[in-house]
Amino acid sequence: MLKYFQNNYAMSEKGAKDLLHSIIWTIVMDISFMLPVILGFKFLDEDMSLLLNSSNSQGNSVLYYVIMSGTFFLLMFVIAYFQYDSTYTKIYEESARRRISLAETLRKLPLAFFGKKDIADLSSTIMEDATQIEQQFSHAVPQIYAAMSTVLIIGVMMFFYNWMLSLAVFWVVPVAVLVFYLSRKLQNRMHKELYDVKRDISDNIQEGLDSVYEIKSYNREDAFSRTLNTKLDNYEKFMIKSELLIGAFVNLSYVILKLGLPSVILVGAYLLSTGSIDIFTYLVFLVVTARIYNPIMDALNNFALLLFLNVRIKRMKEMDDMPGQEGKTEFRPKNYDIGFNNVDFSYQDSVQTLKNVNFTAKQGDVTALIGPSGGGKSTVAKLSARFWDIDKGTITLGGEDISLVDPETLLKNYSIVFQDVTLFNSSVMDNIRLGKKDATDEEVMKAAQLAQCDEFVKKLPQGYDTLIGENGERLSGGERQRISIARAILKDAPIILLDEATASLDAENESKIQKALSELIKNKTVLIIAHRMRTVLGADKIVVIKDGVIAETGTPLELKEKQGIFSSMLKAQYQSI
Repeated sequence: MLKYFQNNYAMSEKGAKDLLHSIIWTIVMDISFMLPVILGFKFLDEDMSLLLNSSNSQGNSVLYYVIMSGTFFLLMFVIAYFQYDSTYTKIYEESARRRISLAETLRKLPLAFFGKKDIADLSSTIMEDATQIEQQFSHAVPQIYAAMSTVLIIGVMMFFYNWMLSLAVFWVVPVAVLVFYLSRKLQNRMHKELYDVKRDISDNIQEGLDSVYEIKSYNREDAFSRTLNTKLDNYEKFMIKSELLIGAFVNLSYVILKLGLPSVILVGAYLLSTGSIDIFTYLVFLVVTARIYNPIMDALNNFALLLFLNVRIKRMKEMDDMPGQEGKTEFRPKNYDIGFNNVDFSYQDSVQTLKNVNFTAKQGDVTALIGPSGGGKSTVAKLSARFWDIDKGTITLGGEDISLVDPETLLKNYSIVFQDVTLFNSSVMDNIRLGKKDATDEEVMKAAQLAQCDEFVKKLPQGYDTLIGENGERLSGGERQRISIARAILKDAPIILLDEATASLDAENESKIQKALSELIKNKTVLIIAHRMRTVLGADKIVVIKDGVIAETGTPLELKEKQGIFSSMLKAQYQSI
């Protein structure tokens, strides 16, 4: 059963055990609710009959029933306490473990995974789906199993008591369950389609927020609103249709269950008329019948909710099963040369991005990657830091295959500045300190000065303590890029990757930062991607990448004399200037 819970509900082993304990305690609590009823029936069957018959026989005293009532109350309180702890507290703890597990799974995925994955989809799975599962597993799932078990136990007892009346009570149960079961495929399909429609709306809203400047710039507000309203209207219609179809099957099951009461009335009246049962037995079955169907209806309703969760649970399992990147956590390379040896790589199986790439970026040298847009330059830079795992060949650092090294361990050796800068809604100081979490304020300010941040930071309201907004929205593109460069300077790693690191800077600031970077890159391995030819003319080595293959390699002087792609790009840029 534990394996069943783990496989079907995306639970940890501890969570599966806690769910089993929760089910057991819920069963015990449901059965404990029968204790006052049993005590009442005992009074009616034994002591009330003595009073009605004016018998001189000594029955149980009032004190006896007071003591028994108090004992039952105390027992039910203790059971309810343990049931609450196992059902709610433990389930919430499992929800915390589930979120942490998902975060750990995402942490071990290739970094480039997040470049092509919809972030709204990931965040929705971690937050919304996890919350839905948490609520249903605390309020519905234990109750489903407990209701089925409780009804089974009570049913067996009733059949031993009187099998004919019990048959009249329970014949409707398998029929109602069968009707519900036959609707299961339809419910799963409706829930899956509803989930996809809702996720599409979330993606559309996220896209609108991310592209709000473009939408306003091109007067597309009305078009965006119409598209979103259409999707919302379709979602509303689909939800109504889904609720009606699913509700029809669930309520049909309810109606069938309700046929049990008239069955008991008719069968009981017949047995009473023939003298097969007494009036007390008849009344007992009428009372029990009025109550026995409620937990069954609750179970069917909770089953419908559980089917609603199937899509979300499946999504959780898909994320848990995503292959992460593993490797050794102890890594001390003898040097920081980066080597590409017969490397093939493709983002998609049918489209090859890189083919047979061979070159070495030596420690102490600046290696520039240039070429036409879409040729594979950024891909090469990202592969050198194991953002993806390659299809063929090897990428080495200090002669060791980086695919055998844990990505987090590997990235300790890299300072990375990409064109697309990501900043956090925190202070300037905290955003720069991301490069070295234990850096002092003085170290942060020194890095900021080298990256030419000091001048604009001092103009901010609180200086280095100024909150810069989500993704640095209160800063210009050049200011954001300089903060990113300050991070890399602060980290001071032996390998530096620069992808259009100065693209958003004016000529004056670019010159200043180039000077700062020249101090930073001494005795380090530097891979730089740039479209401005003046940026790469000072490189020790140039690798020209076109259509995923290395077209040329050599020093700037050698490639100028070769009159190839580099020379053509250089001439074209000078002519445009």
